[in-house]
Order: sequence, then structure tokens, then C-alpha cells
Amino acid sequence: MNWAGLLLLLVIDLVGLVLIPLGLPGLWVMVLGLLGYGWLTEFRTVGVATIGIVVGVAAVGEVVEAWLGFRLARRYGGSARAGWGALVGGIIGAVVGVPVPIVGSVIGAFVGSFAGAAVFEYTRSLTVGGATRAGWGAVVGRAAAAAVKVALGVVIAVIGVWAVVRGGGGQ
Repeated sequence: MNWAGLLLLLVIDLVGLVLIPLGLPGLWVMVLGLLGYGWLTEFRTVGVATIGIVVGVAAVGEVVEAWLGFRLARRYGGSARAGWGALVGGIIGAVVGVPVPIVGSVIGAFVGSFAGAAVFEYTRSLTVGGATRAGWGAVVGRAAAAAVKVALGVVIAVIGVWAVVRGGGGQ
């Protein structure tokens, strides 16, 4: 077993888990870390099945994130338009918040999701109450999505470390 590689993989997994709540692609950082470990070890312990599973889990995380934002904005009374507003607002908010170290993108994404859902819903319904509820639904959706993605990140880390430690599973 390549202990230095395993330690690096664990560090990359932890970094990936920290990136997720910040609205950054932590799951994909973890996938790339596992691919990097596989490449360093000539894919003796990380095979096609392992890579396929972790890529699939990461893809599910992205779909769930988008779905939860739409679903909870709608559950709180918003339209599909509010869901799109939450998505666009969250991305813009995360980008605008980047200059503030560590928490800027998180706060920006939450504020942006709220504002995007509320504005998009208000332009459709012209009611402040409905727009506010849709905004709160978008915030709850973003928080739930981050929690789900962190859980899926733990799954990716466990699968990767298990493949490395068990020493089999190459091509």
C-alpha cells in the first residue's frame, strides 16, 4: 500500500468535504483525488468499477442539489420560475461573496438564492408574501442540498479509502 498516497487522498477528501458547504465542487475534487491516487499507483487498487461508482455518486449529488432547490422553493409556495431564480441567484451570490474569505461565498449563495427566488416569484405573482416564502424555501433547499452533498462526500471518501486499503479492484 502507498501510505503517502493514502494520506494525500485523505487530505484531498477532507478538503473536498470542506468545499461543499462553501458552494464549491468538493465532490469533484474528491473524485479527482481518487483518480490521482489511481494514476499514481497505475490503477492497481482503483479500478473502473470504483471510478464509475464515485463518479455516479458525485453526479447524483449535483442532481439532488438542483432538485432540492427547485422542490423546496415550490413547496414553500413558489413557482418553477422561483426555482430558477434560486439557482441563478445562488450562483451569482456565491461569486459576489468570494472576496470575503471563507464564508463569503456561503453567505452570498444563501442570500443570492433567497433574493433570486423572491424576485423571480414576485415578477410572476406580484405578492410580497408569496415571494418571501419562495425565498425561504430556496434557502432551506440550499441548506438541505449542502447536507446531502456532504453525506455523499463521506460515501465517496469511504468507497475510495476502502478500495485503496483492500488492495484489489484494479482493472
